[in-house]
Amino acid sequence: MNSADFDVSELVMMGFAGPTLSPETLRTLRTERPSLFILFAQNYQDPRQLIALTEELQARSRESGLTTPVLISVDQEGGRVQRFRSGFTLLPTARKVGERDSPELALELTRLQARELHAAGLQLNFSPVCDVNTNPANPVIGDRAYGDTPELVANIAMAVVRGHLEEGVEACIKHFPGHGDTHLDSHESLPTVHTPLETLRVREWQPFRSAIQAGCRFLMSAHILLPHLDAVNPGTLSPTFLKRYLREELGYNGIITSDDMEMGAITKNYGAEEAPLRALEAGCDILCYRSESAALVAMESIRKALKDGRIKPDALRPSVERNRAARQRIRLASQTLSIEERLARIGNPESTRFIQERFN
Repeated sequence: MNSADFDVSELVMMGFAGPTLSPETLRTLRTERPSLFILFAQNYQDPRQLIALTEELQARSRESGLTTPVLISVDQEGGRVQRFRSGFTLLPTARKVGERDSPELALELTRLQARELHAAGLQLNFSPVCDVNTNPANPVIGDRAYGDTPELVANIAMAVVRGHLEEGVEACIKHFPGHGDTHLDSHESLPTVHTPLETLRVREWQPFRSAIQAGCRFLMSAHILLPHLDAVNPGTLSPTFLKRYLREELGYNGIITSDDMEMGAITKNYGAEEAPLRALEAGCDILCYRSESAALVAMESIRKALKDGRIKPDALRPSVERNRAARQRIRLASQTLSIEERLARIGNPESTRFIQERFN
């Protein structure tokens, strides 16, 4: 595979502004042919608008020459991290789910959650959080974790993965190698953690192992530094964690996606042109950017690195092939459901009653 055999955009997940496709974004679709997208609250007004947006993304991408569907993702964990709210079923926090200590209940809840996303035209949800909340002062995880023991988190995470997959949505476990014991928010700065390797293996990594065994095919890296194991690189930029521990030791062969490359942990410590190259070299398959402008900078940086020979096209072959295979598995809701049938699955009153009865 040489650089003419793939688009660098196949390695970059792109966000964009607004609830409709702007002229600038439409131009990017034509010129760069991105195939990986992430949506946020800024892209959402109501379920009908969201369906129209995801349908247009698919249609415009076909017009650009893509022969397989594009992958559209979201952070729809529940609790405080739920990008689509009004019109969707409001989901309980992971902590509330974990307090019930019932994989069967978690499975039922997740099927409800994923059914809505599938109907809306989403194919990937950045959930479940597999972090074990071992630090009560953790500013970024907290109630996003199912609990503070690896056994509980593992059991619930396995059910959540299965629930997504049963409804045609890919789950993405996060944040490897474990964000539960941090004291800083990686959205703002780079946390440093000194958890011993053996503790990581038996505590932080148990939920990841279990979720992988349950069939999870996406995993998100963490922007955290563990200097006793890699003195230079945070998890997202670390071959030690992504290749040695994740690929080799845990046997993970799915897609590795970075956490948002525009978070402070990355932007305040690594250059906008250098960071994407280091992430790819470390083993990331997908680089996630919340904004279109930053995604375009990353694409150009990768293109230049290929031209200059810093990165060889063959080094990117496994990532491109994994990402293409994920897109080939996509089952679009539009292939089997009408618009009205899709809308009826979103914000269903029965779903709200289920949550009120089981979690309130």
